[in-house]
Amino acid sequence: MGVYLLLDQPADQNTRWLLYGVVAITILLAVVRPMFRKKDPLNKPPAYASLSQQRSVERQMQNVLVEMADLARQISAQLDTRSSKLEVLMKEADQKIALLQSLSQGQTRGRGPTDAPTNSDAGSSTAQQPDLPAIDPRHVQVYTLADQGRSPLEIAQQLNRPSGEIELILALRR
Repeated sequence: MGVYLLLDQPADQNTRWLLYGVVAITILLAVVRPMFRKKDPLNKPPAYASLSQQRSVERQMQNVLVEMADLARQISAQLDTRSSKLEVLMKEADQKIALLQSLSQGQTRGRGPTDAPTNSDAGSSTAQQPDLPAIDPRHVQVYTLADQGRSPLEIAQQLNRPSGEIELILALRR
């Protein structure tokens, strides 16, 4: 209504055309502006997704599931292999422990409490028991360092060997 009042008043021709232009541009912007707004593709409901997009997503999901199944099989196979190796090593360790125990019991049974070895027996004791295993020279190093009061971790670091190996050697020491 305010526009009509301005147009009814006597004014020069340029002002009138300027007002017509402003009104026309305002109407044009009001009509055209919604067309240029960016539409968010995520605002679409899922029903509007194309069938090819849905199938593409399904194929990708199936590929991921297949890869996960393959990975699970590989991990399972690795675990089975490692557990079987561990079982074999445990059986070997049990056999060696039983052998060491039988050897140590055989030595204590053969001697009475009064049968202490003398110096003359010391040289011939190894000749009389040939079935005893010889001490590994690497184990001698471990035993020497342990007798000096070093911890298994210090021994392992000094000899550049795993600490588990050092602990096992010390545990099996008589």
